[in-house]
Amino acid sequence: MPILVLLLGTFCTFCLPSAPGRAADTAAGSPSTAQSAPPGMTAQQAQQVLGVLNDPQKRAEFTNTLNAIAKGLPQTASAAPSAANPPAATSADTSDVALEPDSVGSDVLGELSTMRNGIVHQTRQFAALFADLAFVGHWFRTELSDPESRNALFDAFGRAGLIILLAMAAERGLSIALRRPLNSITARAVDAEHRLNQRAARVRVADSAPVPSGETQAERTVQDTRRQDDRKQVETLRIIRRIPFSLLHLLTKLLPVALFLGIGYAGAAFLGGSEQAELVTLTLANAYAAARGIYLLVETVMVPKSPTIRLCKASDRTARIVTRWWNVLVAMPSIVVCLSTLGGLFHLAPRGTEALIRALVLAEHLMVAVFIWRIRHQVAAALHPPARFQNSPFWQFLGRLAQLWWLPAMVFDLALWLVWATQIRGGYAWIWRTAVMTVVVIIVSRMLALLLFGAQNRLFHISDDTETRYPGLRARADHYYPYARRTLSALLVFVTVVVLLQAWGLPAVTFFLHGDLGTRIVAAILSVMIAFTVAIVVWEAANAALQNQINRYESSEQVSRAIRLRTVLPIIRTVLLTIIVIIVAVTTLSQIGLNVAPLLTGAGIMGAAIAFGSQSLVKDFITGFFMLVENAMQVGDWVTAGGVSGTVEHLSIRTLRLRTVTGDVHIIPFSSVTSIANTSRDYNVVIVSFMLDLSENPDRVAGILAKVVTEMRADAQFAPMILSDFTFLGVDNADGNGAKFLGSFRTTAGSKWKVWREYYRRLGLRMVAEGVKFPVPTAISLMSNFGGAPLLVGQTPPGPPANTNTAPAAPQSDPSHE
Repeated sequence: MPILVLLLGTFCTFCLPSAPGRAADTAAGSPSTAQSAPPGMTAQQAQQVLGVLNDPQKRAEFTNTLNAIAKGLPQTASAAPSAANPPAATSADTSDVALEPDSVGSDVLGELSTMRNGIVHQTRQFAALFADLAFVGHWFRTELSDPESRNALFDAFGRAGLIILLAMAAERGLSIALRRPLNSITARAVDAEHRLNQRAARVRVADSAPVPSGETQAERTVQDTRRQDDRKQVETLRIIRRIPFSLLHLLTKLLPVALFLGIGYAGAAFLGGSEQAELVTLTLANAYAAARGIYLLVETVMVPKSPTIRLCKASDRTARIVTRWWNVLVAMPSIVVCLSTLGGLFHLAPRGTEALIRALVLAEHLMVAVFIWRIRHQVAAALHPPARFQNSPFWQFLGRLAQLWWLPAMVFDLALWLVWATQIRGGYAWIWRTAVMTVVVIIVSRMLALLLFGAQNRLFHISDDTETRYPGLRARADHYYPYARRTLSALLVFVTVVVLLQAWGLPAVTFFLHGDLGTRIVAAILSVMIAFTVAIVVWEAANAALQNQINRYESSEQVSRAIRLRTVLPIIRTVLLTIIVIIVAVTTLSQIGLNVAPLLTGAGIMGAAIAFGSQSLVKDFITGFFMLVENAMQVGDWVTAGGVSGTVEHLSIRTLRLRTVTGDVHIIPFSSVTSIANTSRDYNVVIVSFMLDLSENPDRVAGILAKVVTEMRADAQFAPMILSDFTFLGVDNADGNGAKFLGSFRTTAGSKWKVWREYYRRLGLRMVAEGVKFPVPTAISLMSNFGGAPLLVGQTPPGPPANTNTAPAAPQSDPSHE
């Protein structure tokens, strides 16, 4: 706590702005200011402040304390808006959708700004590591500008360069001269390898020999063990026999290096001239000899040009890549050794030498990273699990993890340089601990993923019995399974990243469980996931309930109700989907911090405007919906709607499509339909109406009509269509034109016209056979009386025969296609 007080006091003293009055007092040099000024910080206090700033936990506590103080401070006069100058309207005030002051979006923007500032600060600190390189350039210009220093520099490096070139030429000449001994060593190794391969071939032939039929299982086990021992013995002998040839190869190649080192030392002793030139020559010679010796050790193991004396199992391509890159990598440490030795010899300040070494070591680590990238496939193949473990999910995961070994290797390589360059206390221990924790977290995460994915598979697996009870459930589960798996994978990745950050020393768990922004982010993610889950459950439950209702209607022979529900099913789904989408969208937007009130208000106004401007369309939808719900008609019915009669071919929520007897198609909007006459429902009635002579007996005629109906009901073709016997309704009217006879009988729905035509055909034949009298119209011809002719009464004038009205014609809506 005293350290926090000290930090706060220091912060307030050096960071907070002074009041105008206090600034004036300071300018005037008043004694009150001098007395109230805080005393200077001591070295111990400065170390305490640095300890707090370097400790993440203490630094976070100090930051929280400053935030609490900042929230509790009164607003300054400059920040408060004045009445004379009201604040200008911001874009957030004029926009329909704005981030709320306490929204997740504003907090995220604040955190991103803080992160950006931190990255900029760390970048500047990283660039400061190489700031002393400018000092090296200044030193070099100074050395060259001074004649004495320039002469000493050129003399030392000129003599050293000449001696090194002579030594390298001698080394090269001896290497050429030793090619024949090296080839001889390789030839002997090839002969030894050939003899060993012959023995290995005999072992393989013995292994492939057929097993005797009488051999027991124990004997077979013994034979297999012996064969394995023979194979291991052959491989061991192969390595042992290669070791002498490898040592001879190494010693032969070390001879030129020894010659180089001898010439270098001799040149430094006899041709060095000055002490500086001698020291430069010895340093360069030692560095080159050490680098060559280390390279030859690796080359002895790999031997890219002589596979018969190679001590490791590697392909020729891998051996060439490793030795080529190793030759480059060992050169950089030699240069670092030379700089560390020769820097002080020519008056280069330690910070300049350290800057050069730091840059060269960084280049070395970058080359190591490139080398790791080049051999990533070879190492991954070597790390891949054996074939017998490839069926195990855990080993499969390790195999996939081995494919990415190069990524942590690169990070580890650069982290080693960063810890060394910045001299972080305990940095190497942190790297090892972080590496181990990273591997543990990844393995545990993978095992947890296997368990959760297995549970998810069992949850989405629909058994045959469940599929039989709920048809289509398996298809719906298979549809949502990929999305559920991706969501679970995203959650696992998120949790793994949080735990990894916590393992790396960053307070990620505290941020998401106790921090204001973290808890709000987690709450927003959970709320959105719950909203989507509930929406999917409601949608699937509603669709399943509607489909089950349709199946129940169809199974209980309520086909009309099933058709009606299937017709209105699209509009029900559309309305339900619209409601779900609106609720989920509003929930998501509100959770991410957007103010949805302007959105809802604008949507309401726009909806009202659209509804007002499209009243006819809305009327079509509403009328169509209720007509479909009330089952006013179905596809295939013969109806009369909007003054048009025809067969219903299609029903939508807005229009009705009819096809008339002439083949024309009429598309009628429901807003123009005031009534519907449906001929295809329940039953029809055939009305019999015609005029009889006044002398005819109505009962006799009624008997004839009833007998015709009885005969038709006895006919197998028309019996299913006629539902009742003939009913005599009596005489409706009687005058000079005759008596109007009325009767009726019922038919099935839609059979009226076919029965009507057949009935009148038979009735006409029967009336002619029975001699039924019909009234004859009376006409008076005045033209015939011209010239004193007698008046004609009781006969029709010449011309076309009058309509006797023996049978009424079928109406225009008669569906003749029946």
